[in-house]
Amino acid sequence: MPTRLAASDTIAGRAQRTTVLAAVVVLLCGLTLALAYANKARCAGAPFAENGRSAVFDVIKDSDVCYSDIQFLWLGRDIDQHVFPYVDGGITDDGMLTGGAVEYPVLSGVLMWLGAVGADNDAEFLLHSALLLAPFALLTAWLLVRLAGRAALLWAAGPPLVLYAFHNWELPVVCTAVAAVYVVTALTRYSLRTRGILAAVLLGIGFCLKLYPGIFVLPLLAYVLTGGQRDIDDPTPTRFDVRGALLTAAAAVGTVVVVNLPFAVAGYDGWRASITFQQLRQADITTNSIWYWGLRQLFGQDTDGENVFQHVVSIASPTLVLTSFALAMWLGWKRFTMTGTFPWIGVSGAMLCGFLLFHKVHSPQYTLWLVPFLVLLEVPWAVIGGYLIADAAIGIGVFRYFYSIGSGNSVDSMENIVQFGVWGRAALLVVFFFLFVRVLPRGTRPEPPPIPRFEPGSLVPVA
Repeated sequence: MPTRLAASDTIAGRAQRTTVLAAVVVLLCGLTLALAYANKARCAGAPFAENGRSAVFDVIKDSDVCYSDIQFLWLGRDIDQHVFPYVDGGITDDGMLTGGAVEYPVLSGVLMWLGAVGADNDAEFLLHSALLLAPFALLTAWLLVRLAGRAALLWAAGPPLVLYAFHNWELPVVCTAVAAVYVVTALTRYSLRTRGILAAVLLGIGFCLKLYPGIFVLPLLAYVLTGGQRDIDDPTPTRFDVRGALLTAAAAVGTVVVVNLPFAVAGYDGWRASITFQQLRQADITTNSIWYWGLRQLFGQDTDGENVFQHVVSIASPTLVLTSFALAMWLGWKRFTMTGTFPWIGVSGAMLCGFLLFHKVHSPQYTLWLVPFLVLLEVPWAVIGGYLIADAAIGIGVFRYFYSIGSGNSVDSMENIVQFGVWGRAALLVVFFFLFVRVLPRGTRPEPPPIPRFEPGSLVPVA
């Protein structure tokens, strides 16, 4: 039998190994971010036009796969004029944003404005934005390694971070979602109700960055309602914490209201313009969705066919997204009845898969939203590898496809690569949808009991 001293030494050794691993993962994440910036910075630099646009940007952004929304949106949203977002903005009848309005929720708009402070051209804007966003990726790496150990390397040193870290403003929103999981999972010295409320605040902040963390509030409510982590052998009947679930919901809603209200009051038209812009966005060749690459071929190529197609998508897309949410919650509840614990992380990941699959827009950088779930849940690595290959076909191939179209070259080979990425990614999202709800979080599988040792000729095991 181990002594107390030996047990404490074991705990100390485990803590030291975790600290060293976290340091290594964060360091690797920093190196990956440097590589990600160098990749995008190939599109930025002197000479500049009078408006601060790099002359090389439009020449090589597709051929060299260094395009980023960050650099692109230096123009067209009054970012170059350092206009504070939303306050004086609006949207025209044909969907053009004006006066500082941007197409993202308010906190992303503020980050865009902050990234432009002190910048006189798109290269400086890209650099300042990268410096602003990078700490969120590093914090995400630290949180993931604390939650899932070595699997965090998928986030810290994986291809998605190289391709998309500075493609758009995704890193802060991913950080809020992972932080919410960390609060609920790791801060067990606080009550479940308290952890649920804190996580809901984080998800509300995430909603004000890029919306998608808001869908995780519903499974979080179910987790708080059902009492959190429970043992299936626990004979105590489940007592539903209705008050805790309501407080958690109120925290999420209250956070969203508190963050958005000042912008809505200061400039309602500019604040509302971001919502209108997304409502008006169509499923076209730039959206990388199954709708364009699948359903579009069933309609005529004339204007009438296009209008009918867009109308069908406007109905079918949200209907299927909401249906997938309901299915994920139902599957999660079935798991709760079998195991005694509602799998809120897995259900959240499944809901995200439904959104990515059926939403009319599936931008390549959305992969960063999904990667933490691949880290946190025991998904087979072979399946993860398949998804990363399909994702690279989109993340790289789509820009080469656009280059082929613009240059007049044959598009057949690049179109095949893009189609492989679209449909490969879609098929694996279906696989992930059902896997996420069933698999355990990494690091929670109980260790097998030690095999007893016997002295020769004895039936009594050695302690």
